[in-house]
Amino acid sequence: MQAQGTQGSSPEPPGEPLTLPTAIEQSRVDVRALTRVLFERLAELPAGSPEHERVRAALIEVNLPLVRYAAARFRGRNEPMEDVVQVGTIGLINAIDRFDLSRGVQFPTYALPTILGEIKRYFRDNVRTMHVPRRLQELWVQVSGAMEELTVVHGRQPKVPEIAASLRIPEEDVRACLDAGRAYNATSLEAQQEHDGGLALLDRLGYEDSALTHVEHRDMVRHLLVQLPDRERQIVMLRFFGNLTQSQISTELGMSQMHVSRLLARIFARLRSGNHWEN
Repeated sequence: MQAQGTQGSSPEPPGEPLTLPTAIEQSRVDVRALTRVLFERLAELPAGSPEHERVRAALIEVNLPLVRYAAARFRGRNEPMEDVVQVGTIGLINAIDRFDLSRGVQFPTYALPTILGEIKRYFRDNVRTMHVPRRLQELWVQVSGAMEELTVVHGRQPKVPEIAASLRIPEEDVRACLDAGRAYNATSLEAQQEHDGGLALLDRLGYEDSALTHVEHRDMVRHLLVQLPDRERQIVMLRFFGNLTQSQISTELGMSQMHVSRLLARIFARLRSGNHWEN
């Protein structure tokens, strides 16, 4: 399985070349800033030109870690991770081709739902072993598409009533689609797991962990935190991971407590919105 869109570039035309950092240097640069520069450059170039294709390929390469981050959510699906990454890369390419820099949305915030949607469609269309009515399969295409669009608009996972209102269908149909979308493989509870010492799935059933409901929230917070400027991220880490008071943070960073309070309020607003981070 090969992701398309990264090959076929012609040699660089005359003029000042657009160079990319080496693998070591790339780990030290701000990927967000580099992505923005590349998109600005891409907007200046005629579509289909050799330079346009080369900048587009650079955007794909720079943002591949986002694909691997999304693919890691599907490690339990018994599919080769290389295949999942290839499918996610197709979603990344689609996001690059559709992204509008002028909307003021960070590219990872826009691209992640598209990448996840492409991977979920792959599992839906190629891996499903459980029978799902055709009506629900067709409706799921609309529901998943609406979920991607609403996630970009609201900066969060849409709720069932919002999806239903967007598609003008009953909420019960949306819930049925979401349940069908989670149906991939049926495994007997008596099936033994070789990598777990021969234990059957039934023997591994445990209690319900209430913290599981917060797993996706923590993933989203972690994804948003890496987009914060260094100083603001440091304040968040000191406040909520170092358990320092605002007074202690002001002493640590050499600023007034009132300034720390204002920065925290601004940080919370940015994390909730998921919109463009202004320096």
